Amino acid sequence: MEYQLYTLPNGIRIMYKYAPSTVTHACILINAGSRDELPNQEGLAHFIEHLLFKETERRSTTQILNRLELVGADLNAYTTKEYTCIHASFLNPYLERTIDLFEDIVFHSTFPEDELEKERGVIQDEIASYLDQPEEAIMDDFEELLFKDHPIGKNILGTTETVSCLSRDDMKQFIATNYNTNEIIFAVVGDYDFKKVSKLGDKYFGGIAPNYTHKHRVTPSLATVGRHIIHKPISQTHCVIGNTAYASSHRNKTGLLLLNNLLGGMGMSNRLNLEIREKYGIAYTIESNYTALTDTGIFSIYFGTDAEKADKAARLVHKELKKLREQKLSTLALHQNKQKFIGQIALAEENRMSLIISMAKSLVDFNYVDTLPQLFEKINNVTASQLLEISNEIFDESKMMTLLFEPKQ
Repeated sequence: MEYQLYTLPNGIRIMYKYAPSTVTHACILINAGSRDELPNQEGLAHFIEHLLFKETERRSTTQILNRLELVGADLNAYTTKEYTCIHASFLNPYLERTIDLFEDIVFHSTFPEDELEKERGVIQDEIASYLDQPEEAIMDDFEELLFKDHPIGKNILGTTETVSCLSRDDMKQFIATNYNTNEIIFAVVGDYDFKKVSKLGDKYFGGIAPNYTHKHRVTPSLATVGRHIIHKPISQTHCVIGNTAYASSHRNKTGLLLLNNLLGGMGMSNRLNLEIREKYGIAYTIESNYTALTDTGIFSIYFGTDAEKADKAARLVHKELKKLREQKLSTLALHQNKQKFIGQIALAEENRMSLIISMAKSLVDFNYVDTLPQLFEKINNVTASQLLEISNEIFDESKMMTLLFEPKQ
């Protein structure tokens, strides 16, 4: 994961990783997401992300969309609780074309009223579509309950009500307050000389006015616990069981990542899948997830099953969690799970777009990026005693929250 870095006078950083290929992957990562929205502005960061692909001071919507697609490139973007990311994959000769477009849409979008109104309708349709997918909607409702009244708990898309009220002035103010140049990374993985990448970065981003506005993020307080049921016009029961977890800088993050992978991570051999799907045939989908944020984290287990099987599935989930709280992993089991996790990470590096975005996030959060050997060393240093300690802290049934979407009778 060795990389080269060049910081512009305005604070924007140019990150480059060499990879011998005819295809380049690039992103511009901005440390601004839905948690930075003001009350009653839910959905603003995501709305801005949509409108970045509309008109700029020198390009129409069609010109923006055609700029890369006409040369076979893929251009897209997404918004999370803490970041906005625009990314593209393209053939190597089109690096300058991509940097030029990124600079234009991020720093020179005009947010015209006609485009704003059209996209407002598109996003409201997106919200409605999302609500029609209970396996997706339950995660948002779970986080809203877990982080009650805190921005982290709010839906990234917003609601139809909040989106209907967002204005052009709201967007300009959000950008002025949150698009800090010292928290913006332009990252490239491809086959170039670093001098070329840094020179192009300077050419297109060097003239951007510096913005060092102080971002004030409030750390969430204690999370909600207990059991919550929502009845919906659905045919299956959907369930999420979870808890707040470690922040991205916590010393136990690597241990919890390892536990999450063992419990319900990638592949079919994780404990939850073997016990609940393979042994009992209760659920088609069962998985666990751990998301680390800058000042907190979210651990969750999701499954969907027939209503009459939901209680048994939940009992089996808690049975597996209890095992991890009470039984230290054997030396062999610990070694096997470490090797599995390390192998998955090594394979994931082949997805170079995901890799460069992950590196950019690490640079924003920590000002450094671990090499693969450093990352593997952290995993190998995790002990069975640490995993037992983590399990008792995070998987404590009395501290966990359960949310159920149950079919209406």
